[in-house]
Amino acid sequence: MRRLYVAALALGPTVAECNAGFKLQHLITADGFIGFKPDTADVDTSALDATFNTVLPGRASFSGMMLRLKKQDGTDTVYNTLVRLYRFYVVVRRSVDEATAWTAADKVQIHPVACGETAWVDPEPNMLERYEVPLKPYLEPNLRGVVQA
Repeated sequence: MRRLYVAALALGPTVAECNAGFKLQHLITADGFIGFKPDTADVDTSALDATFNTVLPGRASFSGMMLRLKKQDGTDTVYNTLVRLYRFYVVVRRSVDEATAWTAADKVQIHPVACGETAWVDPEPNMLERYEVPLKPYLEPNLRGVVQA
């Protein structure tokens, strides 16, 4: 299970900053953590007379990043916070039980993102109200970050 937080923090977050963020994993639908897998472009290195195409890795990018969240009753703090152009960091800690406290040296991914326009998901039978927040990376992510003391 992963821990997902929204926090205003540096690219080397501290334990205190991780604890201060919004805990999101209980609000995100089971299929709602979307597009956080980088894709690397190819740089063609083939020569005109080559018999095989050769490539090197080029720029990496993220496509279709978004969070699909369940609408909360009453005051929905996350819905009211994640508005268009709002900037924040998504901090992802993988392969650690979500109940485990943050510690210095935790391995994390840090994604600086800005929110796009929130879109409501079409209603379906036997389904909670849901909305999607598209996310746009505005700085280079740190995919091998470490939590600081």
